[in-house]
Amino acid sequence: MRILITPDSFKGTYSSPEVAAAVGTGVAAAGATPVPLPVADGGEGTFTALCQTLRAQIVEVPSRNPWGVPLTAGIGMTPDGTAIVELAQASGITVPHDGPRDPVAASTYGTGMLISAAVHYGARKILVAAGGSATTDGGAGAVQAIEDGGGLGDASIVVLSDVTTTFTDAAKIFGPQKGADPAMVELLTARLQEQAREFPQDPTGVARTGAAGGFSGGLWAHYGAELVSGADYILDAIAFDTRLREADAVVVGEGRLDSQTGEGKIIEAILRRVRRDERELPVIAIVGSVSEDLGAYAENFAQIIVATDDAAMARAGRTLVGTLQSWAASSPTAGGVTI
Repeated sequence: MRILITPDSFKGTYSSPEVAAAVGTGVAAAGATPVPLPVADGGEGTFTALCQTLRAQIVEVPSRNPWGVPLTAGIGMTPDGTAIVELAQASGITVPHDGPRDPVAASTYGTGMLISAAVHYGARKILVAAGGSATTDGGAGAVQAIEDGGGLGDASIVVLSDVTTTFTDAAKIFGPQKGADPAMVELLTARLQEQAREFPQDPTGVARTGAAGGFSGGLWAHYGAELVSGADYILDAIAFDTRLREADAVVVGEGRLDSQTGEGKIIEAILRRVRRDERELPVIAIVGSVSEDLGAYAENFAQIIVATDDAAMARAGRTLVGTLQSWAASSPTAGGVTI
């Protein structure tokens, strides 16, 4: 029995490779074959997943945090001229900072520095994972840094995100979680509206332009950046569909399974691809917690197991193999499960 293990990170606690390894230990102990395939959706863990899959060399470059304090961040450079940039490394909400974390002053200039560095290292395509930002500057800081660095040249940008929010809605939807009070949200929204009118192209109403506080919209307006689903892009990059064809069951995972899971997150992207498989493969969710508002979405899973540490994840791996074996023994035609 081959179990495809495709968890996202458990934010702030376990990376996706750590979760996949822990669950895989339990699966192997129960006599099945684990196939670990860590995933991400444009947010936390995307940089690691893409660098591993694309065999990128990580290069450390100077940058700035959202409030202008110097820091060092990594960019991934692949042999074929693709660069991987993670906005959260320079402009993220969890970036260390000793002073006030002003959501109005927060800038993406540091991420623009990373993009500019990628250009100078010879990148022809730059993938930017846009999750986890502290910023709502409409990408103005990043654009300024790119121009200060000499522009993009012949390089193109692809922004990976897990949201479809439009540009002028970014402050209203994401501002409060970045520390913006109602007055700040109003100010930030007005600033985004003014930027939209002044940009070379107006991002108002264009899906995904609100990612990272309008960062994606700024790069779309100035450089024609391609805005894509981070989840689907990464699943294609790691050859998920090929691995799926060889699997008897699929394990998904994230820190919290809730009503937002079905709205652009990696688990929903995986479920869509599993549904296209005529074998009706069972999908087991191993998660850190389950929200009370999950409702009917729980019906997408053959089993949901809560595991909050690596030992519990290993136990979950053993448990799910036992469940699948019992299911297959009682119903020889059950899904794609074979023993």
